[in-house]
Amino acid sequence: MYLIQYAIKVNDRPSYFEQYYESNAVRLLPIYFISGILVSVLLPLAINSISIILFLIFCFLGVLKLQFKLNKILFLPIALYILMCLSLFWTSNYSATTSGLQKEFVFFIIPLVFLFLPTFSKSSAYKVLRVYSFGTVFFALYCIIRASINYATLQTKDVFLFHNLVTVELNAIYIAAFSSLCLFYFIILENKKPIDYFGLYVVAIFIILLNSKTVFFIDLILFACHYMFFSKTKLGVKSVTFVFIITFFFLSIFFIKQVQNRIIAEYETAFVDNTIYENTNKGQKITKTISLRQAWNDKIFEPNSFFPGTAYRIFQARSFKEIIQEKKYLWITGVGFNASDQFIIKKHRKYNLFKEINYHNFHNQYLQFIAEIGIFGFIILVVMVLINLINAIKNKDFLHIVFAFTMIVLFLTESVLCRQRGIVFFIVLYCLFNSVNYKSTIKHKQ
Repeated sequence: MYLIQYAIKVNDRPSYFEQYYESNAVRLLPIYFISGILVSVLLPLAINSISIILFLIFCFLGVLKLQFKLNKILFLPIALYILMCLSLFWTSNYSATTSGLQKEFVFFIIPLVFLFLPTFSKSSAYKVLRVYSFGTVFFALYCIIRASINYATLQTKDVFLFHNLVTVELNAIYIAAFSSLCLFYFIILENKKPIDYFGLYVVAIFIILLNSKTVFFIDLILFACHYMFFSKTKLGVKSVTFVFIITFFFLSIFFIKQVQNRIIAEYETAFVDNTIYENTNKGQKITKTISLRQAWNDKIFEPNSFFPGTAYRIFQARSFKEIIQEKKYLWITGVGFNASDQFIIKKHRKYNLFKEINYHNFHNQYLQFIAEIGIFGFIILVVMVLINLINAIKNKDFLHIVFAFTMIVLFLTESVLCRQRGIVFFIVLYCLFNSVNYKSTIKHKQ
């Protein structure tokens, strides 16, 4: 009888695995791994790939307790990836599409894993963002210190600005957009510690040095939105702070020569034809800049034609329109995922542009998907970003709003989902924010 009772007690005890899973360390594993994936977006691509692989190994080996939960929002990126795969049947460049699908595989596997992960609380999601934010602070310090060392050798302030600060491969626009989420994480903290203020100042300076007009525009709108609708600060303090930020922004335009030159060049080429721009950074001769009207209408361009950001994107939109007109049914199926390069290059050759460059994209994610996987890919993407924004507003989660709005605008100026860093950043945060159970979450204390 005693043996039977002992056997029953033993069987009622949690197994070693169950005890191990219930430990805090293992329950925090998703937070550790997701944070690691986001931080590694700022590092070499090999490290980012390794962090994703480790996350998948720990999930599928049963270290994490997986249980399927229905989340329709997470099926959208999976459907988008399936459509990319289907384009193999009609792609104009099979090898390019196959290569692109390997890079985009996280669009399938990350949402699939999130469907089985335990539900996140808002507190857990913000722990991920805190680790990511401080990872960005360390990265920003590294870039600024490296630029300081280069300045001692080269004696030029340009080492602190734009691509020179983070390298062309990382891309200043992308890093500025990724860092903006961290900036607003520090801004919304109610009880800031000295280290939080330090992180806020470092990230703010970092974003200014990256000198992306698109990100400046996005952050200015989001900052105004936060102080108008989310901040608990008294109205008088809000007004003073808002005026201070606006003043700081305009002072940076008038007194930082490099920022001023970029904005003036963009203004001139947007509204005035045949203006002249001297690229003093590279010591090049005076070149003819292209206005928006010229980018859309001119039949041929000179070899020394200079395309500022806005004009170049207008020209790419023009190329998209002409490609669609030449291939009548292209808007339905697209030319195949990741197979549009050859068509863009053909347009550049036709107009005598960028003969030394062999890789291009439309610099617009919406146009990119229409050209490559057709109107249905475009619809899925639009539904994804709109639902993402609607959920953010509905749940009154300002960091979710920051992410959703930033991606919607950034997709208008960059083909974010053509780069591994952009793909990983978007899909991980899309899944994380849309997996939070706000109904069962106690109000998060910052």
